[in-house]
Amino acid sequence: MDWQRLVYVLPGILLGLTVHEYCHAFSAWKLGDSTARNQGRLTLNPLKHIDPIGFLFLLFAGFGWAKPVQFDPYQLRNLRRDKAIIAAAGPLSNLVLGILLIFGIRAIIYFQAHGMINIPIVFLNIMLSASTINFALFIFNLIPIPPLDGSHILFSALDLKPQTENMLLKIGMPILLVILLAQNFAHVSILPIGNLAIKMRDFFFSI
Repeated sequence: MDWQRLVYVLPGILLGLTVHEYCHAFSAWKLGDSTARNQGRLTLNPLKHIDPIGFLFLLFAGFGWAKPVQFDPYQLRNLRRDKAIIAAAGPLSNLVLGILLIFGIRAIIYFQAHGMINIPIVFLNIMLSASTINFALFIFNLIPIPPLDGSHILFSALDLKPQTENMLLKIGMPILLVILLAQNFAHVSILPIGNLAIKMRDFFFSI
């Protein structure tokens, strides 16, 4: 990745991962579990959420990960429901963030057209890139393959036993890794995350 492209994608990655993990922690706290809060994860400080190796993979390999937010199932009021809420909170935060960024861009364009502000085009491009990245994070994390958030939502809906969940986690992780490696290095289009994210971005731009 060249440095110019890094300038455009880095803010969106940091923002998307930080808000995503914060919302996992916040929802767990609101549902009765203080584990993430006690671990210092109830914060918008990116350093508390970024996994160094996962972050480098995301920048240079096209996929990666942040530090997973932990929660104690015994502190939740309704385990089946609350696990799904905690899992969904992260991807939904990326969806909301992507939409807000789009509307922010549209507002800036409107005010610039009327001579009320003057924002450098590079800043608008960074916002546009950040919106696309957040839509991609939303789509990617809802895929029902362990350990992605979508799998935990599905597991809660099916009310699977812990033993079954653990077995699927062990199977799902290598499957997901093979898919990601095939996409990024063999150029096999299995999960068209980027195209779907751009379509989402264009849709919200058009309304």
